[in-house]
This record gives sequence, C-alpha cells and structure tokens, in this order.
Amino acid sequence: MPGTLFVNGRFNPHTGLPAGADAIYTEDGMIRAIGSTRELQLQLTGSQYSTVDWEGASVLPGLVDSHMHLSMHGMKLSMLDFSDVRSREEMLHMIRERVRITPAGEWILGLNWNENAFTPAVPPLRRELDEITTDHPVYLTRTCFHAYLANSEAFRRAGVTAATPDPPSGAYGRDEAGELNGWVYEEANMAFTAVQPEPDYITRKNAIRRACEDGLRLGLTGAHTEDLRFLGSIDNMLRIYRELREEGLHFRSHQLIYYTHLQEAEALGLRAGDGDEWMRIGAAKIFSDGAIGGRTALLQQPYSDAPATKGMAIHPQERLNEITAYARRLGFPIAVHAIGDGAADMTLSAMEAYPLQGISHLPDRFIHAQVLDASLLERMTRLQMIADIQPRFVASDFPWVMDRVGPERTDYLYAWKKMLTAGVVCAGGSDAPIEPLNPLLGLHAAVTRRRPDMMEPAEGYLPEERLSIHEAVQLFTTGSAAAVAEQNQRGSIQIGKAADFTALDRDIYQGADTLLQAQVRMTVVNGEIGYRA
Repeated sequence: MPGTLFVNGRFNPHTGLPAGADAIYTEDGMIRAIGSTRELQLQLTGSQYSTVDWEGASVLPGLVDSHMHLSMHGMKLSMLDFSDVRSREEMLHMIRERVRITPAGEWILGLNWNENAFTPAVPPLRRELDEITTDHPVYLTRTCFHAYLANSEAFRRAGVTAATPDPPSGAYGRDEAGELNGWVYEEANMAFTAVQPEPDYITRKNAIRRACEDGLRLGLTGAHTEDLRFLGSIDNMLRIYRELREEGLHFRSHQLIYYTHLQEAEALGLRAGDGDEWMRIGAAKIFSDGAIGGRTALLQQPYSDAPATKGMAIHPQERLNEITAYARRLGFPIAVHAIGDGAADMTLSAMEAYPLQGISHLPDRFIHAQVLDASLLERMTRLQMIADIQPRFVASDFPWVMDRVGPERTDYLYAWKKMLTAGVVCAGGSDAPIEPLNPLLGLHAAVTRRRPDMMEPAEGYLPEERLSIHEAVQLFTTGSAAAVAEQNQRGSIQIGKAADFTALDRDIYQGADTLLQAQVRMTVVNGEIGYRA
C-alpha cells in the first residue's frame, strides 16, 4: 500500500526531532522516516506515495485520553447538559424548556449539574422538579456521576418510597421529616436506570460514533474507556467497534472491562491485552468509593465540613480483595476508581494482597488519586501500577474541595507533581462526560491549577503541584502509552512508532494562554486522517 508524506509541519524541540525536520513519511500506519521535506522527497524518488500538507501546523504526538467514557460522552451530546450552568434558576429554566417540547410520559434526562458552581451552592430538590412537571419522570446526573436528582414521577416508576430502605452501597436523600428530598446516591441509582427505556443497538452504536468523532475533532487519536454498563455486553462492544472501523472511523480505543463482565470475558477466552491496533482489551474496572462533591469519596478521617461522615466504600475490603483475586485468575490487572485516602488505602491493600507480577504485562491503574498522604504515595511507588489523573478536576473542584477535606489534607491534594517526582507514572484523561473532553483544557488545568476564566489566584491552587507544559503533554502522550504498556509503539514521534499526530494551529509550548487559543487543524491516526479542519 502506498505511503504518505506529511510535509510543512512545525515541531517544538521538546518532541526531540532533528533540527530542520518538517516532514514525516508513514507507511502501513508506521513512521518510516523523519527529516526535511526536500530530504524525504529525494529519498522517495521513484516511489508511489501521497502527500499531505500540514500548512505550518504545530505537530505533537497523538494525544490520548487515558480515562473517559465514550458511550456517555456520546449520549451527553443528546441530553440536557448543565456543564455551564451557574445558578439553580438557570438549571430549572433549562428543564422547563425541555419539558415544553417533550411528549408527556417520556423521561427528561440531564447531566453535569454542579451545585458548588451556584450562588448560593444549593441545587433544586424534588418538590421544585415536581413544580415543573408531574407528567414526566426527571432524572439528573451530577457532574461527579455519583449523585443524582429525581422528581416524584421518577421515584414512582423506580418503586422507591420514603419507606424503601437504602441499598448496601447507596442511599436515598431525605429531609428532616424523613421524606425523600430528590437526592439519589451511588448504587441507589440502579432502581432508576432499571426502569428507563433500554437503548437499542443503533442508539448505542451512534453514541460511540458521536463520541469518537468528537474526540477526533478535539485532537484525540484514541481513548481509554469503560462502556460496558451502557453497551450491555462484550459481544455488543466488540461488534460496535468492529463495524465503526469497517465504516472508516479512525480512532483507537482501549477498553476497560467492568468487573461484573469478567465472567463473560472468561467465557469468550479474553485476557487483558487482547485485540488489535484499533481496539484492545484492558484492565478490570472497579469502584472503591464515590466523589468528594457528594461526600461519598471515602476518607480516613471525617469530612472537615461534615464531621458526621467519612464517605462511602462501594465494597468492603474483603469483597474488593475477592474481585481482585478473580481478575488475577483471569489474567487481568485492575483499574480502581479511588478518590479519597480511605479508598486509596483499600485499593493499595487489594493490589498488595494479590500482586500483579507475572500475571499481565499491563499495569494496574489507580484512577483519580485525588486525596493521598506520604505513606500512600510511598506504597504506590512499590507496585506495578500507573496513576490515571484528570487535571481538569482542579478547575471544577477548587476552592470548595479544600473546605471538604480541610487544611490538614491539602499537602497531598491532587498531588500530581509529588507523584511524578516520586517516580509514579501518570497518565492524563478527562473523565468525560464529567469534565470536557477537550485535552487542551486538561493541559491548561495541569499547568495553571485554576479555571480558564479565573485570573485569581494567579499562581493557581496549591501551586507547588503545577506541571510544566512539557510534563502536561507527556500525561496525554507517553503517560497514556505507558498505561497500556505501549510506550514502545506510541506516545512519541519516532521511526518505528505508530503514525499518530495531533496538529494544532500554534505552538502550545509558548505559554498557558496558547492552550486556550489553539485550534486543531488535523488529527492523524495510524497514518490516516481522522479529522481535518
């Protein structure tokens, strides 16, 4: 198959390319030569190849989101999205407008509301939702995806009343009189999702397609994702991604396997690392706690602003160990959502009790790692694991998160620099749809530790944890590659590695402001153009 010569690119010195290089020749999805346009044209004399002009774009190794949910990001594009809402009144207005155009009886679904962005920091509750509609079930997912709001019709359809006991790994919010106030926490959400219309195969496939296309538009060449709770089965997952590839979608995916699907993986004979260059099977995904916003992240000591609670463990230690042991028997590393330091201790204890050594070449994944301490970090350095961090969380969670955890825990709060300095390999993701999928926003948060619309604090929150632009880019390149043991195949621009490139209209190494101004000109995956502006 004829190769492709990409010409007129610009490469920052951090990419490590030879001086004067502005062209890359690719063949069969691999980088075969790097040099000046003239040099490579001479070398290819007499060969058949096509030429793609980068037109002076600044070219990076292909950016990869190491932790997100393609399915839910795709669904988000068709739901009420409260990401930019800054008041309870605005949120209620959006719901009211959606009700106006939605036939009676159909579900009103929305996501990404965050009461901490409101003034005052109070969300609407069940009675306010009931004032808008009693003809539609309303079910709204908080930005953390660990807490929800529902109106009375949604509670009725779910079969939940004030007398319904809380499930073991969740809770229903109640007011002082014991009546349901509309909040739904953690796995209590299952009663509500069980009565919502089941998406058909085409709906699921289209959600994945939309998300992948959006990722390509944003400069992502691939993503590490967990979608089985939406797709329903590994068979569906394999079929959807195969069909999308056959239909010409150029996007890589690395699929975490939600732990309840491990039996299906065993029946299919799948192990971590199976797959091809477009889709590969990854670690077993497990939750060990919730989120700080809803105070369901498990802390070792009570919340500073709510001393009656330490949060919530999704599984007791014994059960977490059992799941880990089962994953190990099947040849899987584990990828554990652990936000609080209490959940971190449980997660590391499970990894220590059942070492990964000799079971898989893929590392374990410690997802989020937002609240740590010195002893937890030291334990992390002794394990075959990487930390999946989401820099954009700092833009959403500060300053209120410091009130939640208190000053005694801020030394190791979103402690990215400490992790890197200690030798922990870190990979960067968005956790979309919880945060925006745009990797440039994640890079900006890693470098500035504040929201793009904030000028204060000028040095960012806990500025000793800021990363350089080069360190931030590595999270989404070499870090994401190391998370799937593919550092020899991807993550940097080198001969023999995959031809994955993110081409921008400016050099983002020139300063944090360029991260907000840059636009994607082209996304190249395996030598194929997945997106062109």
